[in-house]
Amino acid sequence: MSSRTGPKVVVLMGGPSAEREVSLSTGSECAKALRDEGFTVQELDAGRNLAAQLTEAAPDVVFNALHGRWGEDGCVQGLLEWMQIPYTHSGVLASALALDKERTKTAYVAAGLPIVKSVIASATEVRQRHVMQPPYVVKPNNEGSSVGIYLVHDAANGPPQLSDDMPDTVMVEAFVPGRELTTTVMGDRALTVTDILTDGWYDYDAKYKPGGSRHVVPADIPAEIFDACMDYALRAHNVLGCRGISRTDFRWDEARGLDGLILLETNTQPGMTPTSLAPEQAEKVGISFGKLCRWLVEDASCGR
Repeated sequence: MSSRTGPKVVVLMGGPSAEREVSLSTGSECAKALRDEGFTVQELDAGRNLAAQLTEAAPDVVFNALHGRWGEDGCVQGLLEWMQIPYTHSGVLASALALDKERTKTAYVAAGLPIVKSVIASATEVRQRHVMQPPYVVKPNNEGSSVGIYLVHDAANGPPQLSDDMPDTVMVEAFVPGRELTTTVMGDRALTVTDILTDGWYDYDAKYKPGGSRHVVPADIPAEIFDACMDYALRAHNVLGCRGISRTDFRWDEARGLDGLILLETNTQPGMTPTSLAPEQAEKVGISFGKLCRWLVEDASCGR
């Protein structure tokens, strides 16, 4: 292990969101990598008294390993701006914009990026009737990691029975058949394309449980589709104002060629767990996990 040099890094992890467990895993992996890179590292489980926790920890840099609401939606970014502590990943506006799926789509359209039809509806209405013709997908408008996603098949007898913990407002989106593709952007560079293979829906377990999905990276797809994913992901990163790394997810209907490629969402805090996509893509283009974490710390700033 190299000698301790450079700034003191506090890795923010955990927190109160629905994605707490994934964040703890991400934070633990990143903290270990940063220690191996020679940084002095403190892991910090973000509580409601976070400002006091940060004052006591006195970091030079915050590595944001939080996922979901509060950590990924601009809230913690605003606190870090207020406290003038440099931090990783995207800033206040980009974080808030990207976690709101409806507003993300508005930004995509402004950049000429392809999306699929969707509507915002109350969870109560969605439980009572089909708000669009099946097949469709129902998901929270402001959560990530496939938390609370329902796929309603075209043969469904009735509307979905959403769980009680679904938010009051949800997005209902037309289902696009085909393959799940994703591309990570690091700074001003799109890394590569991954084809995500699962036995069913790419849900929370498929993302985070070992063996839940299989990744073909780089994706074995036509060059036209590969290049479009790289181009679209970089354009999405830029139109949303992302910083550090982001990851944009796609669906591709092979039968329709390029017309069948649509953007689903952009993640400003991609998972950094042993099964995560962004570190795997970085590794494929010659950037080790440790070097990726180091780059994020060196890229940190306020005013993002």
